[in-house]
Amino acid sequence: MHIEQLYTNCLAEAAYWIESDGEAIVIDPLRETEPYLAKAKERGVKIKYVLETHFHADFVSGHIDLAKATGATIVYGPTAETNYATHIAADNEMLQLGKIKIKVMHTPGHTPESTCYLLLDEQDQPHAIFTGDTLFVGDVGRPDLLDGKMTKEELAGMMFESLKKLKALPDSVTVYPAHGPGSACGKNIGKETWSTIGQQKQTNYAMLITDKTEFIRTVTDGLSAPPQYFFEDAMINKRGYENIDTVLERNSKALKPEEVMAAIQQGALVLDTRTPDEFESGFIPGALNIGLDGTYAVWVGTLIDITKPLIVVAAPGKEREAVLRLARVGYENVVGYVDGGMPQWIASGMAVDKVHSINPAEFAADVRSGNHRKIVDVRRPGEFESGHVEGAQLMCLTQFGNTENLKALEPTEPIYIHCAGGYRSMIATSILKQHGFTDIINVRKGWSGIKNEDLPKVIPTTA
Repeated sequence: MHIEQLYTNCLAEAAYWIESDGEAIVIDPLRETEPYLAKAKERGVKIKYVLETHFHADFVSGHIDLAKATGATIVYGPTAETNYATHIAADNEMLQLGKIKIKVMHTPGHTPESTCYLLLDEQDQPHAIFTGDTLFVGDVGRPDLLDGKMTKEELAGMMFESLKKLKALPDSVTVYPAHGPGSACGKNIGKETWSTIGQQKQTNYAMLITDKTEFIRTVTDGLSAPPQYFFEDAMINKRGYENIDTVLERNSKALKPEEVMAAIQQGALVLDTRTPDEFESGFIPGALNIGLDGTYAVWVGTLIDITKPLIVVAAPGKEREAVLRLARVGYENVVGYVDGGMPQWIASGMAVDKVHSINPAEFAADVRSGNHRKIVDVRRPGEFESGHVEGAQLMCLTQFGNTENLKALEPTEPIYIHCAGGYRSMIATSILKQHGFTDIINVRKGWSGIKNEDLPKVIPTTA
């Protein structure tokens, strides 16, 4: 028996490879199939099943393409309905894989079809459970993604009952969830990407609540709005999609400057995927900066309409990666990428914009001198509450996707903007510049540097 967690930091997503006696299962695969096909060839095994824990909202799964390439059977849990060939497993159904078994456990709550898969070892003993978005380390899946078809309270009630099934498992059973920290599929997922049933029964707030009414209230309280692309991706996974290789070939077109300008005039958005430092020094006017080095796909899905035509700017050699990672979350309307990137754009004599940035020491000196610039902090509320510059205005980056929220700021008002380390503040700065804000100064390194400077700060005291 062999188990691998295949973790993708950009999506905070975990797929799984399970193998026994020449047969393999892939659980919740990413859209591109090549890594799984290569692994099967390398290890000399046949992929028998592709198991889906639910209709994913945060990424497009590779289940359809992988099944076509290998002859594997796609498996969903009870109540799932698809537009393609699928085995809808019954609750408690057993799937044979070599010398081990996989028990299907229907655990509705995150979604109605949500299902966990319990691995029984060669001795038929519970060994590990693959929980999808039902149970995370320190959290459970959010119950508010059915877009009015069921209330979050109804789904949370189902989740309460589902967790009873998991609590009944031996404490030694390993918990392998579909997501780790940073995913928007939970409220506050822990740092680790795996745990045990025993540990979660002791430390997970949701597993500790025994009253159903209290559970529903707690799980549904404080949920932020889900990223706008979630509902689109769930439908894509349900109805099917175009082959990934076809998408990549179509979307990876090298564009000359004049083609870029023509696409912009027709409504395309320039998505600059370089680092904040690279973006700062020169970019195509109107471009949005979301760097590949951060949670790129998540922020694209949060801030950009999935139907918007996109033009990619990338560092040389990173163009295909940028396009692929867009396709992973269902963003397939890519016109192409800037041929030669920004060096070629600049060499062609095309217009270039820049961002004014300062370091934390310069920022602190300005604040101490009585500079009256507004300070906008784009971190999450929890980050802000753990420490911030005195007088700073909290405006989470998630709010920047709605232009109505930008009305809280004046386009001509002098603004300092910062986040925790510089990634999110450059995204926010690029959005503000798109909307005509003229006097923005980005603070490099963000709070990680600011907190060490001598300036008025609000820091909560600890007992």
